[in-house]
Order: sequence, then C-alpha cells, then structure tokens
Amino acid sequence: MESILRSRPPIYNREEREKLREASRFNAQLMDYVRPHVKAGITTDEINTLVHDYTLQHGHVPATLGYKGYPKSCCTSINEVVCHGIPDDTVLQEGDIINVDITSIVNGWYGDQSETFLIGEVSETARRLVQVTFDCLFASIHALTPNCKVYDIGKAIYDYVKPTGFSIVREFQGHGLGRNFHQDPGIPHYPEKYAQRDVLRPGTCFTIEPMINEGLFGTEVDPRDGWTARTIDRKLTAQFEHTILMTEEGPEILTLTKEGPQEGHIF
Repeated sequence: MESILRSRPPIYNREEREKLREASRFNAQLMDYVRPHVKAGITTDEINTLVHDYTLQHGHVPATLGYKGYPKSCCTSINEVVCHGIPDDTVLQEGDIINVDITSIVNGWYGDQSETFLIGEVSETARRLVQVTFDCLFASIHALTPNCKVYDIGKAIYDYVKPTGFSIVREFQGHGLGRNFHQDPGIPHYPEKYAQRDVLRPGTCFTIEPMINEGLFGTEVDPRDGWTARTIDRKLTAQFEHTILMTEEGPEILTLTKEGPQEGHIF
C-alpha cells in the first residue's frame, strides 16, 4: 500500500528504534501464529479473522483495517494477484501460492512484512518463482551499508532477477516506516534513477518488498474494488517483505520470524 510523499526521512534515536523493534517483533510473532493455518481448505477470510483476533487480543491494531477504505485486517494475494488482495470466501487449493501481508500498530509504531506460502505441491515454475523472490530480498539486504543509496536496493534485485527470465513489478514499491504506515524514502525494486538521490542514513527505517512476476512486469488494479492488483498477463507473481532498520553497523532485519524461512531456505 504505497502512498509516498517526498520529504526528508526521519532519523530515529535509540528509544524510537526500540519502539520499532517492539512493533516488528509482534508482527513477526503474528506471522508465526498464522503460519500453520495457511494451507489447503482454509478461506482467506478465515486467515483475516486469525490476524484480526490475535492482534486485538494482544492490545494492538491491525494497520490495514480502514486504511484509505481498505476493508480487512491483512492482504491475501493468490497466484496472479500481485498485492492488496482482499480476504473473502476464496478457499485455498492445492497448488496455489499466496502472499500474506501483515502490518501491526504497536503503541503507535508500525511493523510490516509479508511472505509467500506454497499450498501443497505446486508447479516447478511456482516454486522457482518463490525461491527467486525470497533470495532477491536477501541479495538486496546484503547490498546495504550505512549511508548507501536507495538505488543500491533496486540494482541488487535487478541483477539477481534478470538472469532468471522473471520480471520486477514497477508500479508498487517499498516505503519508509515508523509512526506512519507509508513515508519517505520510497524503495523501488529496480534501478530507478531518482533513487540515487536518497541516502539510507543510520536511524532510517524502511521496507523492502520485491514483487516478482513469472511473465510481464505490468499490473492492473481491479476497478471493482480499487485494491486488487493482478499481473497484466495473469501469470504468477510472488512477494516477500521485511522491515529494515539501518544502524551504524549496517542493516538490521526487524521482522525475522522464529518459525518461518530463514536466509538460505530452499522451498
């Protein structure tokens, strides 16, 4: 959900960084709570209920609910849906892939992440697409150093994805995060020229969330709901997202889960 305004990104101090870590830890905990339920036979609305109830039970707020009119507490994007899929009565089927995107507000601070899940036995193309998407996220994280440019993120993703024959979505991007859901810096996932202007100083918090398509990079938003973005050729798409804090020592991944795939995981 990208609505980026051009302004100087906030630089967070020690106390604020702890607030970001707290929000992101809960969000990762929530992802692990939902994880075992994301399988064939469940509806996306049931996933949404799990996210919604668990968040409220812990005294926090599901960030997407009511955001610019969005009607649900998470996003569930299946197969050709790039992002912002709205949970409904759709039942997950064997062979599907689904991205579950969760954002929580914890004491006024945001944590944000997403994962693509394989439902049972999937096609070799689907498995390879998910693998490339997961790996290119970590390739971009490894490209980060204090005071590097946002451009370095898109360049690392592009260099990783291009040899695979897959394509990188351009209409949606990562974003700054903190007390606001979306703020500067915008994080394009391909080598966008303007991103050379933006420096990731220690204390900057942002998401990296590459969306990689099997076919063409173009997308289109469903005019009926104004949210659901699909690949223009209706081929598969996958996404992974982490919230990153740039520190004086380098990037810190704030949304690592305990139960989910870690760097180097083979799908």
